[in-house]
Amino acid sequence: MSGKNHNGLASFRPRASVFAALGDETRLSVLAKLANGEAQSITRLTAGTNLTRQAVTKHLRVLEGVGAVRCFRVGRESRFELELKPIDDAREYLEYVSRQWDPALARLRLLVEE
Repeated sequence: MSGKNHNGLASFRPRASVFAALGDETRLSVLAKLANGEAQSITRLTAGTNLTRQAVTKHLRVLEGVGAVRCFRVGRESRFELELKPIDDAREYLEYVSRQWDPALARLRLLVEE
């Protein structure tokens, strides 16, 4: 593989890891609970679910690993809060890809409708 292609692929890795982390239903539900902007403990994040604290902790570590969640301590308790930058970056990337496909799909539509 040429250096150019290799470097291009490397630039996708951070986004790919965010998409991989967001590809799990449980992690999406955890993010939804954090979306109100309030830092929450694992106890609050497991409330009303069938999930164990260990399971939620595992998912939070994955989200923390891609930068979508930040952990901090308040006394003896760990709290987690949403970090929007990786999610905003992923959204911007999807918008970029969409803008590339829009003209191609419009051309295809013209060909099909003829």
